[in-house]
Amino acid sequence: MIEINTRRTIYSVLFAEDGKQILSGGAEGMLRRWRVDDGHEAGEPVQTEGREIWAASLSPDHRWLVFGLNQKPNVRVLDAQTHQKVLDIDGDKYSVLSVDISPDSTKFATGSTDNLASIWSITTGERLVGPLQHECFVVAVRFSPTGDCIATATGVSGGQSYYIRIFDSESGHQLLFIPCRFFSQISTPLVWSADGHQLFAASFNEVKRFDTSTGGLLSTWSVPGGGSRTSIVLSHNQKFAAIIAYGSLSFWDTATEKQISTDFDHASDVWSIALSPSNDCIATGETNGKVTLRSLRDILPRSYLIRHLPFMDIDDAVFKSWAEGDLTRAEQFLTEEIADPSHHARALAQRALVRSRLQRSDMAMDDAKKSIEAQRSVIGYIANAVSRIGNGDHESVIRAFDLVFTDGLATENDFLLLIKAIILFECGKHHDAISRVDDLIDIVDDRSLYITVRAQMSLLLGGILLKKGDYDRAMELLVRGPDATPFETGPRLVVISLIFGWDFDKLNLAAPLQLQGCIKPLEDCGDGAMQSKNPSQAILQYSSALSLNPSNPEGLFVKRSKAHAMLGLWEEALKDADEAIKADPGSPWGYERRHAALHGLQRYDEAMYAFTHMLSLIEGSRDQDIRQLGTKYISPSQSETIIDNVVRGVSKTSPLVLIDVKSGLLCDGQRRSHTFKLEPEFKELRSSMTEESDDERIRRVVVAYFRYVTLSHVWQGQEPSFQDVNSAGSVWQLDSSPLNEKLLQFCEVVRTEGYRWAWSDTCCIDKTISTVLNQSLTMMYKWYEAAASTFVLLEDVDSPSALGNLTGSKWMTRAWTAQELLAGKVIRFYDRNWQPYLGDTRSNHKESPDIMQELAEAIGVARQTIIAFNPNDLTVRAKLRLASTRNATMEEDVAYSLIGIFKSDIRPHYGEGDAALGHLLEEIVARSGEVMVLAWTGKSSPYNSCLPTTLAAYSQPPGASPAIEDAEIDVQVAALKFSLPQTDATQIYDRVIRLPPARFASRRLHLPCVIFTVKRLGVQNFGSGLEFRYRARASGIGDVEFQTSDQLSLTEPRRLIFVHPWIRDLCDSLHDYGWGSTDDDDDDDDDDESDSDAEADAGCPHSSPLHAVPAATMDDYTRALRMVVRLQQPFHALLLQRQTNGEFKRVAAEHEIVVPGIDRRVNFSKDIRTEVVEIL
Repeated sequence: MIEINTRRTIYSVLFAEDGKQILSGGAEGMLRRWRVDDGHEAGEPVQTEGREIWAASLSPDHRWLVFGLNQKPNVRVLDAQTHQKVLDIDGDKYSVLSVDISPDSTKFATGSTDNLASIWSITTGERLVGPLQHECFVVAVRFSPTGDCIATATGVSGGQSYYIRIFDSESGHQLLFIPCRFFSQISTPLVWSADGHQLFAASFNEVKRFDTSTGGLLSTWSVPGGGSRTSIVLSHNQKFAAIIAYGSLSFWDTATEKQISTDFDHASDVWSIALSPSNDCIATGETNGKVTLRSLRDILPRSYLIRHLPFMDIDDAVFKSWAEGDLTRAEQFLTEEIADPSHHARALAQRALVRSRLQRSDMAMDDAKKSIEAQRSVIGYIANAVSRIGNGDHESVIRAFDLVFTDGLATENDFLLLIKAIILFECGKHHDAISRVDDLIDIVDDRSLYITVRAQMSLLLGGILLKKGDYDRAMELLVRGPDATPFETGPRLVVISLIFGWDFDKLNLAAPLQLQGCIKPLEDCGDGAMQSKNPSQAILQYSSALSLNPSNPEGLFVKRSKAHAMLGLWEEALKDADEAIKADPGSPWGYERRHAALHGLQRYDEAMYAFTHMLSLIEGSRDQDIRQLGTKYISPSQSETIIDNVVRGVSKTSPLVLIDVKSGLLCDGQRRSHTFKLEPEFKELRSSMTEESDDERIRRVVVAYFRYVTLSHVWQGQEPSFQDVNSAGSVWQLDSSPLNEKLLQFCEVVRTEGYRWAWSDTCCIDKTISTVLNQSLTMMYKWYEAAASTFVLLEDVDSPSALGNLTGSKWMTRAWTAQELLAGKVIRFYDRNWQPYLGDTRSNHKESPDIMQELAEAIGVARQTIIAFNPNDLTVRAKLRLASTRNATMEEDVAYSLIGIFKSDIRPHYGEGDAALGHLLEEIVARSGEVMVLAWTGKSSPYNSCLPTTLAAYSQPPGASPAIEDAEIDVQVAALKFSLPQTDATQIYDRVIRLPPARFASRRLHLPCVIFTVKRLGVQNFGSGLEFRYRARASGIGDVEFQTSDQLSLTEPRRLIFVHPWIRDLCDSLHDYGWGSTDDDDDDDDDDESDSDAEADAGCPHSSPLHAVPAATMDDYTRALRMVVRLQQPFHALLLQRQTNGEFKRVAAEHEIVVPGIDRRVNFSKDIRTEVVEIL
């Protein structure tokens, strides 16, 4: 049953000529067409300008459609093929309740609420007969089968009479007057018998049959249902009637007047009813707007649905038993019938066919032979051939059949040739038989019968091949069955069914049922191909299985989608996923495949929607196994959190603000993260993380996306600021100016090189916010270090550039550019026109030997150190020397530019002036205990007298002290063992190694040192300029000469002390002296030394190698003696002057103070002290 839903009441239904479409009309004011096979609308509706269609009729020649409408003009004639309007007729005043077209299709009749009936020309609209006056509404008009008469029916109206009238259709003369009451509204209450001798009237739950020659009542029978509206239609073979009483449908045998089916109740009143041309389908139109289609093959016995059978004049009882498969009973009936001489030959032939189906071949052949002997007939020869099929000699079968063509009996040759092909098929000549049917299909006009038989042959042969396991060939044949369902249960098809037992009624079901046997093996083959990594073969197998229309195709579509995905056929994979969803919207796996396909198509937003929907289906599933499978998936929020964590980690080493070179906007971390989430990279990453997170891949994608390029250049004045860019809205919208152009060109080069993000210290730091500025200054080294590349603009180098231009550039003199050179792993130099330096187009100029050699010679740092710089690669003194040649506009920047190189934690604060350098040097001492920063000459800093005023003090290494060889130490140690008491030696040793490390506190240096007190002081003479040359005698070391611009008091010499602060140089190993190291940071452990260390530290006051004698082989006495030997060597001393409160200040010397070493006759307890002095 198919239900077609419309919006309003259906007053009229009728079948199109081929029975494949049903037409409906009603209160919607339009004629609509629907396909009988699926109920879908076929084509556009035919409009009636809002007038309701109350009646409709199709002409027998299928040329015309006539409507009865509820408003004027109340009749419309259409071309039945094109549905174009032919004419409108405005004949009656009110609504037309009924229309009917004459058998010759030249005229039509109408009955109306004007109480009139008329006959009209169908081509001109001229009224030919009438109007014929009636006493009330004319609810029915029906032409007789010959068309010479017309019957009308009038409905109940008050107390008036109601009748059936029969008129002459040519003259309008009333021929008969029959009392019978009818419902006064739309219905189908009248129908003629095929011979015109009887008239059936549906009247208030009764059916009355009248003799049309006398008007006499022949019979009456009651029908189920309620109310007064009753309609009736007769089958085309006149064997049954379908009757509607309000909402109840029933079927009746017209011969016995017995009901032959159960009642079918409708949800609302039924206004109209129609039978298909083949009698196999009935349609009803209802108040609720439904058109209901029912297949009569599922309701009535086959005997009611057929007409005359070719070659077979068969008794109804025999037919009923035979058609229903009760062959034994049919045989009994035919045996009884054989006794009748008039039926003898026919009954013998039919019994032969029945016995053939019962596999009683010998008896069947005997019956056939006797039938032919009694009377030659087509059915006799057919029976003779069929009865021989079982003997295995197909040639004899064909010879027996061909006799039908020799007696001049054959009348339907095409049909007989079809039967011959079927006999061949039954003999096992399958392909020959199918080929013969194909030939017939090519030549006959009405091919439906032959196509149906061809499909049945394919179905049967397919079943045979299925049993043999030949699935591919079976499928090729079986797929033809479902597409060849007959459009009618024709009599010739019934003959074939009776003779051979072929069941055509469910041909469209039988083929799919047999094909189901192919589905699982094909699916298994596809699964095997997938396991063998052969998706192409898997697709073929899954496609074959799907072509068989499996009842639950979702799994196959899912598997084929996966196979397509393995081949990168994403569009095909998506189509399969959508088909899987369509097949089972509640299954999550179609959405899983849809996600995969959309991901492959890079439609990531849609992919994530599909994935999210899949998760919701899994979560809401009642299947515990499915919910368990759901635990393997990562939700979008979880994957986004994982990606966010990686983004945050990467952002920690990125600048606070970057330029988006695509949009030109300044973007902080949050905005960059938001931008990333709008990009395909993020969407692809999130969409790919459905089952597990690949942290390494996430990091690769995130790092690749957030790569940025830093600009290294020389500030030239009013560079574009953070506020300037924000005010302009974008870098690309900055006003035209040389400095703005520099920024624009930098961004353009960055974009051309394939990067998304850029950083310039001009506009990417909001210098109005101190916390932002300070954080930027302290993090800048790490930002350059983490950059994908640093682009250096040499604005004073012309194109083409030449070797040496870089060394001569102002860029080489600036404080900040030192860290920008060293920190970046990748660097590119450009001339003023943004052309690569020296024309070197490689992506990293640190890979250029020429450029690196030029830089190494210019700054005095080994080439390899520049290429792969680590702050631990250079000593403190080497870094200070490197910085000493550079300058900055802001005094503080001299120190701040070294924060990264020294891994310093000082907090920038512009306005502190030279104190910035003091803070840096203080921290160097505090972090490492390194006192080499004290080895300088020149003026003292106001920050602390032990620190220089500028880094220029470190431009030259400290003077070299004579080194002592290890062998010489051993000689002197041996001599001391005879002259120096062990107690004196170990005493001074213990005092030295117990000194704490140097430290700063409140700008005061707490310096551990060996102290030599000045006893006498005198002036030698004046040195150069305003300097004084002094000679001092100090305890333990004798006379020392030095030069200073400070005027010292000669009367208070004991306020002066010489100190030896290089405690580390006195010890053999760090085992002896447990604090401090030569590295910048105690936490770093880097044993690699660059080839520049020796050069950078040349002249530093190390008196001997620390590793000369392994510490583990020495006793404490030997260590002590070795320290004494070193104290006896010349060393560079600091001169300190005691202040009023007991602190000291360093006396700045213009030249290094070289002390000759302790006197060999020194009194260690009296002349030498060890102490931590506090220096202002």
